[in-house]
Amino acid sequence: MPDIVTADHNLGSGEPVPDTLRPLRVLFINDTSRNGGPGRTILDILKFLDPARIHRTVLIPREDVVSRRLVAAGAMETIFFERGLIENLFEPFSRPMERRDFDAPLPLKVCRAIGNVLRGALGLVRLVRRVRRERFDLVFCNGTSANFIGGVLAVVTGVPALWHVFYPSVPPAVRGVHRWLAAHRGVRSIVCVSRAVSGQFAGIGAKMRVIHDALDIDEFDSNAALPALRREFGLGPDIVIFGSHGRILPRKGYIELIQAAKIVGERLTPTQRAACRFVVLGDTPQDMRPDHLEQCRALVRELELTDLVHFIGFRPEVQAYLADFDVSIIPSIYEDPLPRAVLESMALSKPVIVFDVGGMAEMVTDGVEGRLLAGHPPDVAGLAEACLSYIAEPEAWRRRGKSARIRVERDFDARKHSRALEDEMIRIVSSDA
Repeated sequence: MPDIVTADHNLGSGEPVPDTLRPLRVLFINDTSRNGGPGRTILDILKFLDPARIHRTVLIPREDVVSRRLVAAGAMETIFFERGLIENLFEPFSRPMERRDFDAPLPLKVCRAIGNVLRGALGLVRLVRRVRRERFDLVFCNGTSANFIGGVLAVVTGVPALWHVFYPSVPPAVRGVHRWLAAHRGVRSIVCVSRAVSGQFAGIGAKMRVIHDALDIDEFDSNAALPALRREFGLGPDIVIFGSHGRILPRKGYIELIQAAKIVGERLTPTQRAACRFVVLGDTPQDMRPDHLEQCRALVRELELTDLVHFIGFRPEVQAYLADFDVSIIPSIYEDPLPRAVLESMALSKPVIVFDVGGMAEMVTDGVEGRLLAGHPPDVAGLAEACLSYIAEPEAWRRRGKSARIRVERDFDARKHSRALEDEMIRIVSSDA
């Protein structure tokens, strides 16, 4: 069982972490330019690092929402784009992947795949040259592809890499390479965001540790968020809102949420049903197929739940919508490592309902911050019962929401998280001195 590291825990040998005479030059690789957990995570890490200790150079594939947020927050000293950092093998050369590209003619897809492999190889060569030229002290890798790239850079250039891992596994075809890179001495540290993702590194040794992911709790303060959901959709204060937000994918459990909503609707009186809504924010990313959002909407129509369940699409900033939730449901049915949606909801003092999969039990204690339901298989009936419990005992659930905020302040504050990662980066480089 790996240690869970907190900000006041000296990493490594237990000796104090030494300060450096100059800021460490760190290259941060984020392997996606689009909205989502990895982009928000790297922002929350970077903006709380001490620039007197860490000089922050950021690499992402292209200009998009991640780069705009980083620039707006002043969260780095330098940012650059590498088009050879491929986000999808079949993406066009001149723009991001769209869902229609999956249906492109086979010769065009083959051409794009070959071109992207060559583009990726050339991009890696450019990166190797840049790492050597700019004499980085460390490469911080945020994401699956980023870890592979950073691992190769460490092997080729000798510049140590830190892997920040928030994926439960990699595809079978690349597990051998992944394991080899993880074990290589060039990858000095493997930081897992939860115990749920640490199992894939069994036998790697002391380089692997768990530092729970976190968020900027000031951005998710219920006293500061201006509610927008009820206003936008004309829902009065008497309407109970069971909300959810995230990417709309099969593994995220929205089919199960719809099934639970059907059970709830059948158990309510007509008056109660009229005062209840299930509202889901999010969409299916363009580089994924099928369009699961449309599948969910079709199921809602098929089950005649259009009065009760609403998939309202993507919103770039979710705080104002979460602020109007009475209960937040994050219904993931796979080994979800440590979903940010749970932390965002808890930070806004929302009680949460989750299935016990992945890292959920590392955030939620059943009956304290919400409900932790059986996840293998997902307890859909239990999810419905939990929703009905809120309707019967709203005050008890509001107390759970207050406990959720306290838990996030204590264990998932990005300031503490960034300091722990900062100390780890300095430890790695200091051990090579």
